[in-house]
Amino acid sequence: MNHAGETVIGIIGGSGLYDIEGLHEKSWQRIHSPWGEASDELLFGRIGGVRCVFLPRHGRGHRLSPTHLNYRANIDVLKRAGCTDIISLSAVGSLKEELHPGHFVIVDQFIDRSFAREKSFFGKGCVAHVAMADPVCPRLGDALEQAARGLGLPLTRGGTYLVMEGPQFSTRAESELYRSWGCSVIGMTNMPEAKLAREAELCYATVAMVTDYDVWHTEHADVTVEAVLKVLADNAAKARALIGAVVPLLAGKREPCRAGCDRALETAIVTAPERRDPRLMARLDAVAGRVLARA
Repeated sequence: MNHAGETVIGIIGGSGLYDIEGLHEKSWQRIHSPWGEASDELLFGRIGGVRCVFLPRHGRGHRLSPTHLNYRANIDVLKRAGCTDIISLSAVGSLKEELHPGHFVIVDQFIDRSFAREKSFFGKGCVAHVAMADPVCPRLGDALEQAARGLGLPLTRGGTYLVMEGPQFSTRAESELYRSWGCSVIGMTNMPEAKLAREAELCYATVAMVTDYDVWHTEHADVTVEAVLKVLADNAAKARALIGAVVPLLAGKREPCRAGCDRALETAIVTAPERRDPRLMARLDAVAGRVLARA
């Protein structure tokens, strides 16, 4: 864990991103978690002197489906590795005409329609309720916007990411429903990832990389894996450039998050100290150690 006030950037790579170029002092290391196995080893390195930790969300070789990811272990190992911030890179479908394939969206909201996943580190033995009204850290969003515009990437700041369970794509009726809700993009992985990052008091932001129009767009072919893969390679190259540009903007001594992401558990735990399950407390050492140490 990070006790020195150093900024350490965690990077979660989605479909098509299984490595990060431009890292110096690179090494893959396995970090063990009491929550089970993470998607893969972590790739440690530095960009511009800033420590970075990369996790391929689906594992190298894309071994894991969105439903079968161990989201809790993934966030836990990044916290154990000392990360203070997480930048999530995710392949998505577009729900708006103007968000064409190759477009990037720095989302600011989520709607969680997943249903087959563990969504919290807390539960029986220790109950906590964290605030999720604003699930994305605005400081990270600002830095990502600055870096992306500096690179001339096609970009939209703000939008809602609909998280579906998958692994199948949407029906046309579902796609039209999500459009009627005002959603911008649709994907399968950023929930409960964002919720767990908040519980772990990590600043979190998502760059949603459009690979295709979802099936609502009748003038385009229905979504196929083949069509998506054609765009993934170009998006991955843009994402690597974006990471290289944004990390130096976040360099320097770690300051308290102005949005309070790093203090999300301050008043969230409601179970009385004497009623907390010691076994669960042991598993929460990385995620909630800052507040549990005061009990």
